[in-house]
Amino acid sequence: MNKFGRCQTVVLAALSIGMMMVSSGAQARRGEGLHVNVDVGEQMMEVYVDGRLKHRWPVSTGRDGFDTPGGTYRPQRLEKDWHSRQYDNAPMPNAVFFNNGYAIHGTNETKRLGRQASHGCVRLHPKHAAELYDLVEDHGPSHTRIVVDND
Repeated sequence: MNKFGRCQTVVLAALSIGMMMVSSGAQARRGEGLHVNVDVGEQMMEVYVDGRLKHRWPVSTGRDGFDTPGGTYRPQRLEKDWHSRQYDNAPMPNAVFFNNGYAIHGTNETKRLGRQASHGCVRLHPKHAAELYDLVEDHGPSHTRIVVDND
C-alpha cells in the first residue's frame, strides 16, 4: 500500500468513528428534553423530563365553541405575569404561549380543573403552572415539545 492508500484508510477510519459517535450521541439525546402532553378528552396533562413521567396534572381546556388547538408545538414565548388582552384583563400567570394567543397558564378557577372551562387556553393550578414555567425556562423552548391531543 502506498502512502496515499494509507492516508485514505486513516481518513475513512476517522470518519467512521466520527459517524458512530454522532449516531450514539443522537441516540442518547433522543429521550432528553421536556415533553408536555395535554389530553383534552381526559382533561389531563403529563409532563416528561428526559423521557420520565414527572407530573400528571388536571387541566381545563376550551369549552364548547372555544376549542383548544390540537397539534405539536414549541413554546413561542414565556410571560411570568400576563393578563389577557382579549378577555377582560384576566390573569394568566406563568404563561407558556404555544400557538399565537393560546397558552398554558395558571388559573384562580381551580374548582373547574378537570373539565372544559376556558376560551381555548390550557389552564393549570397556579402551583403547577409555576413548576411548568420553570421547567420550560430551564430546558429552553428548543428542547420543549408541547403536544395537544384533542381527538
